[in-house]
Amino acid sequence: MYNDRGNNFERGIVLKKPNLGYYVQTINHIVTSSEEVGEEMNGSYELIREAIDTQKLETLTREQLTDIKALFAGGTEKYKMMLTQIQGLRPPARVMGIHRKLEKAFADYVQGCQEMVDALQPDEAVVNTELFNQSEKKQDEATDTISFSIQRMTNLLMK
Repeated sequence: MYNDRGNNFERGIVLKKPNLGYYVQTINHIVTSSEEVGEEMNGSYELIREAIDTQKLETLTREQLTDIKALFAGGTEKYKMMLTQIQGLRPPARVMGIHRKLEKAFADYVQGCQEMVDALQPDEAVVNTELFNQSEKKQDEATDTISFSIQRMTNLLMK
């Protein structure tokens, strides 16, 4: 059954094609879950953003910062699990390149989220505003790339 030409079929090896339905469904679930996690954290984010913008960070208590840091850390852990899912997917060949772009953008997003968690220092009742602002910018840029990638992927897969 084996020949010197290395024909996979003759060796009994069957290469499975990626399951398009599973891939699309998983990406859709990740996008939906990601939006839900973001919505859970948005109120706390807005509280810190407003305190930074109005230069009233001192009004935030240690307890508030501790709770917000825990919330952000939990959300970041959820994003890390989503990234692991994205990394484990087998995309169809026609979206392989855009999938890699999505994967990198999501990794950048997770890194930005972790930096935002790190910017909160409740023990000192401090927010590292420079790191917070940098992380926000990184997340915004990654979100733009994620949105572009999802739109592009949808267009390619619906052809």
